[in-house]
Amino acid sequence: MTYPLLRLLPVLALSALAACSGEPKEVAPPVVVAGYEAVEDDGKLIEAVDPKLLDADRARAEVAYNGDEAPGTIVVDTHARKLYLVEEGGRATRYAVAVGREGLSFRGNGVIGRKAMWPSWQPTANMVRSRPDMYAQYAGGLPGGLENPLGARALYLYRGGRDTMFRIHGTIQNESIGHATSAGCIRLFNQDAMQLYDRIEPGAAVKVRTLEESLAIEGPYMDDAYGRAVPDTPENQARKEADILKIAAEERIKAENAALLAEKAAKEAAKADKKRLSACKRQGISAEDCPALDPVAAM
Repeated sequence: MTYPLLRLLPVLALSALAACSGEPKEVAPPVVVAGYEAVEDDGKLIEAVDPKLLDADRARAEVAYNGDEAPGTIVVDTHARKLYLVEEGGRATRYAVAVGREGLSFRGNGVIGRKAMWPSWQPTANMVRSRPDMYAQYAGGLPGGLENPLGARALYLYRGGRDTMFRIHGTIQNESIGHATSAGCIRLFNQDAMQLYDRIEPGAAVKVRTLEESLAIEGPYMDDAYGRAVPDTPENQARKEADILKIAAEERIKAENAALLAEKAAKEAAKADKKRLSACKRQGISAEDCPALDPVAAM
């Protein structure tokens, strides 16, 4: 006769050996780029920025600056999708930005007329008119918060004492940074928007470069295969071609997998329906009167 306890002894022995084999392995914490950690602000939790979104010079950095703008000036380059805060000694802090349609409408000089923490947002009349399905529900305005497209901070550009409707602000779409977007002005990662907000005051000068100025200082830029602005070099052109092929292959695999899953689901549905009709037939119920399958019960 074998007793239950005896059957457990080998298992218990193995467990004891495992416990004595060394210290338990610690789970490595997720990689986070310094300055882009998760942060709680005004009771709202801003998530850390995925490190994959910070490659190719999209993390803020102190860089050499050879423009002639005075220290304290914000310089926006919508073509290279960069923003600079000019500093002393030929230096500047560079930020990556996303540029929306409204962000392309301004060129030249202005000043920061005001700034706001967790700003409210209201779509323009043109946005409501052109996309009522997307913006009509917000026509009366949207309070600041984690669902607000202006993000955690906003700087408002004025010219001649009047609001230009040009905004430099955070974002709830980190993946958009580096891209040209369908709507919005100049977006930064929330962590960058907060840092810039703390470093400037109302009255700070803003310069938005023309294409000619951008080409003279930054050189030509292009969109990579993912729609992000990168220098227009032979290396980046070759990488774009390779990435286009890679993306196409990935999409093809996704489509093939989706087709296989759909085919499998169709076969299972047909099999279940056949069983349903067979059960009704055994009970003398016609196909027309046979109750349909409960989708939940059939899963």
